[in-house]
Amino acid sequence: MKKQRPPISFDRPSSALKPCDVHAESSPCYVCNGPVNHLRGYKILTLFFALLISSIAYGQNKIVTGKIIDSATTLGVSGASVRLAGTTRGTITDVDGNFKIEARPNATLHISAINYKAVDVPVDFTKPITVSLSVVNKALAEVVVIGYGTAKRSDVTGSVSSVPKDRLEDLPSSNVLESIEGTVAGVTISGGSNVPGESPSVLVRGVNTINGQTAPLIVIDGVPFENISLNDISTNDIASIDILKDVSAVAIYGTRGSNGVILVTTKRGNTGKASVSLSSYAGIEGFAHKVNPMGPAEYIQKYADYKAQAGIVNGFAVPNLFEQQNIAAGRTTNWLDQISQGGFINNQALSISGGNKDVKYYVSGNYFDEKGILKGYQNKRGSIRSNIDATITKYLNAGINLYFVSNNQDGGRVDLYQAASVSPYGSVYNPDGSYSIFPMQPEELIKNPLLGLLTTRNQRRENLISNVYAEIKPLEGLKYRINAGYTYLPSLFQSYVGRNAGDIAGGTAFIDNAESKKWIVENILTYEKNWGKSHIDFTGLYSAQKNTDNASSINAVGFINDALQFNALQGANTFSAVSQATITSMVSQMLRVNYSFDSRYLLTATARRDGYSAFGANTSKYGLFPSVAAGWNISNENFMKSLTFVDNLKLRASYGISGNQSAVIPNSTITTFTTTPIPSNGKATTGLIADILGNNNLKWESTYGSNIGLDFSLFKGRVSGTIEEYNTRTKDLVLYRTLPSATGYLNVVSNVGKVSNQGLEITIKTQNIVTANFKWETTFNLATNKNMIIDLYGDKKDDIGNRLFIGQPVNVIYDYKQTGVWKIGEDPSKQDPGVTPGDLKFADLDHSGTITSDGKDQMVLGQSLPKWTGGLTSAWRYKNFRLSVFVQTVQGVMKDNEVVNFADVAGRQNLPSGVGYWTTTNQSNTRPILTYVNYLGYGYPKDASFTRIKDATISYTFPKEWINKLNIGALNIYVTGKNLATFTKWVGWDPEANYAGVTADAYLNYPLVRTFILGANITLR
Repeated sequence: MKKQRPPISFDRPSSALKPCDVHAESSPCYVCNGPVNHLRGYKILTLFFALLISSIAYGQNKIVTGKIIDSATTLGVSGASVRLAGTTRGTITDVDGNFKIEARPNATLHISAINYKAVDVPVDFTKPITVSLSVVNKALAEVVVIGYGTAKRSDVTGSVSSVPKDRLEDLPSSNVLESIEGTVAGVTISGGSNVPGESPSVLVRGVNTINGQTAPLIVIDGVPFENISLNDISTNDIASIDILKDVSAVAIYGTRGSNGVILVTTKRGNTGKASVSLSSYAGIEGFAHKVNPMGPAEYIQKYADYKAQAGIVNGFAVPNLFEQQNIAAGRTTNWLDQISQGGFINNQALSISGGNKDVKYYVSGNYFDEKGILKGYQNKRGSIRSNIDATITKYLNAGINLYFVSNNQDGGRVDLYQAASVSPYGSVYNPDGSYSIFPMQPEELIKNPLLGLLTTRNQRRENLISNVYAEIKPLEGLKYRINAGYTYLPSLFQSYVGRNAGDIAGGTAFIDNAESKKWIVENILTYEKNWGKSHIDFTGLYSAQKNTDNASSINAVGFINDALQFNALQGANTFSAVSQATITSMVSQMLRVNYSFDSRYLLTATARRDGYSAFGANTSKYGLFPSVAAGWNISNENFMKSLTFVDNLKLRASYGISGNQSAVIPNSTITTFTTTPIPSNGKATTGLIADILGNNNLKWESTYGSNIGLDFSLFKGRVSGTIEEYNTRTKDLVLYRTLPSATGYLNVVSNVGKVSNQGLEITIKTQNIVTANFKWETTFNLATNKNMIIDLYGDKKDDIGNRLFIGQPVNVIYDYKQTGVWKIGEDPSKQDPGVTPGDLKFADLDHSGTITSDGKDQMVLGQSLPKWTGGLTSAWRYKNFRLSVFVQTVQGVMKDNEVVNFADVAGRQNLPSGVGYWTTTNQSNTRPILTYVNYLGYGYPKDASFTRIKDATISYTFPKEWINKLNIGALNIYVTGKNLATFTKWVGWDPEANYAGVTADAYLNYPLVRTFILGANITLR
């Protein structure tokens, strides 16, 4: 008999019952083991209906799509977590912030991302969801440009510094470098000249070369440009500036990266209604500081002292005829007043931006005009820009950037050096009203400083920059972009000095023409992917570039008259001409890989290969520049969660190799000759003589460097900053070695020598007070740099002639050590025989009993680059008012001082007031006697350290309710003062600028200017 199966029982212990994630507790569900009604007669039927209800509920799930964006930048947030609230089911966004997930009706999505505030949003099946996330720590989520791409600050592994946006937006600047100066640790900007239109020099982490260029590479909107001046870029068009500093970050630019890279991103259009922005400011300029020459009384006393010291006996109070006539007539001249005027500056900028989902545009125009405080000095600049971005299809984007700028610095100029040298009793005009050529006639040593106004002088420069791109997205995460850039830079300089301007040769004309053409094509392939907690992206590059440079100049002397000036050079008696042309090309490949795990562990590996045509024929012409960097977001570790006061803590380290091709001058690898006049049959014939011996093995200079950095943010952003230490060594320096005369050549160029740089950089930002109506924050940065020559020519010997010393910085002050001034009664016979009381006293370093110029009594006294620099910005905001003050300091720098080097030539030259000189009654221990002859060529080096209140701005932003009545979008007015005060021991016009003597280009001598500006920024809607 068949055994009967026991009856099926659906009864279960109540302890086994669990609630279901899908069904209500009252629903009978045997699948999910939910609570049931124990109705024995209907158990099977109940089970059937439970299964049916469950399947229906499951069938109601649908796909939800959407995008997560940053609320500030509107860019997609990659790697954000999208999870069904109350469950563990979820997904993460792709590289563009997109996501899709299956959800039931009325479900809630919990969305979170590192450094963003988490949000909950209800699902919506009718349309894609767009979720905007707000940043918890804006500094970490800030997007920075890293070269051929961007990255969040929290993901950066190299040393990348950004110029504070307040400096770019709130400071009215004629040159963008004014906004950078002193605000970024490790970036040294020094104004060699204060002349309107001149651009200061830039150094990033010291000097890595001796003969090569030291300026960083400029990259504008992703396209690198060489030998371009940032003075050409309108500050109103700039959206951001990021600076790559460590070798790992700059290695991506290969042979052009060793001096650092400045990445400039210009403004783009946004989707929405057109926005019209007007920026307008105007201001007055004046002397920030004056070095007044001696007035009439001081000048008369000086001449009396000179006569007594020189043993001259005459009854004249002043030495020359014109001076004597003027003193008799009671006429004096303040020459600084004669050459100066009230300066004025104004800038007008207009931009229009907007677009729709398919086309976005940004169009701007800018006009800048500056009238200098010295007569004849001026600078005009006009520019136009057009940036257009178009979405052609879902997978294709394209755009074009066009920029044109024209600079004009025309005009004859007065001479500050001559104005400081001429007698206060000199004559400005002749009796007929024309300028006197020699104000102290018959003295012809010093000319009228106003004569430059009679010269015809044209100085113009233009710049055309164009860049087109196309970007294809064939697959998710994969992009291909092609950039094509072209720049054209023509420049012109013309001058004519005629007879009325004191040219005794019958007129001198000079014309210089130059042009530079560059094109570059870059193919960039990128791929990004997220899986789990991992993120990886690849960037590949293949590019080609060609540079063509031409220059020619001609000098003509001796014309029948001054009528045609430089417009008919064929009428001159003598000519001399110079011309040159160079063509260089470059081919490059690059690969970069970024990997991150759980936003905790970061790794970047880069390799770039450059081929440069100017390298020697025996080299491969290619250089490989690898780098690696790693980062650890310590604050994202679980063990840091208990330290609630730590917002962010990241450790970075990097090592890499970059290059400098600029020291290899095109054609320097071949043997060159120079011209010389050779008599032949009674006539002068041009001949050639050997000059530099070529070197077919010449290659690039290579910089090896390491960097370690610590980024931190504490107390919810109240204290944040960065501390970095770097160490670089550059080898294979391109140097010119002197050859024995028996070879027939003067020099040979070779890859020899090594130089190193070490430094520490600290940047700290604090929010000192934060209330509803008042906020006070400060930003401080400090940077040190120790530069040292390790080797020169391989023989461990110094190059005294070029002032290069092993163990010392590249740029040093090498001179005699002044220990005082010889006094009456002192015996100089055992130290410096032949000197007399009042002569400068120098240390006899070799104890030979005499001071010689063979290097034995000279020493390194200091360096012309600062040992450390710093900047402090303090900003206060009360309601709609804002006050910002920036203080800059430059320390440990020494320079030759041309002001105190004035020589009173035979008592006929004026001197700076208050500087003083040695007399028998006032035996100065620093200044020499008036009759002193500087036979050793002592440069009077002095400490040029300074601290300066660089600028201060007070602004007011009108409330929304006010400007709404005016039907405008935004209105801000401000007042700015620049170069308000300088604290220094330096005696002279400006410790930062270089001033030339009479034998150099004195037209680059220009005072430091103090400026007061009133401006407004208006946005129309």
